[in-house]
Amino acid sequence: MTTKELVIEMIQRMPQDATLTDIMAELYVRQKIDVGLRQLDEGKTLSQEEVEQRLSRWLS
Repeated sequence: MTTKELVIEMIQRMPQDATLTDIMAELYVRQKIDVGLRQLDEGKTLSQEEVEQRLSRWLS
């Protein structure tokens, strides 16, 4: 499926009263998921230890 076809299908599954804001939010979430999956496929991940180190700096 093309990106356009996926977006059309996504919009068609939404309620009839979906607003433009609702549609934009769905597109945003879908884009972020796609980026994350692509990064995962490319091996661009963090180990548990790296995550804990980064979080410890924020939570201290």
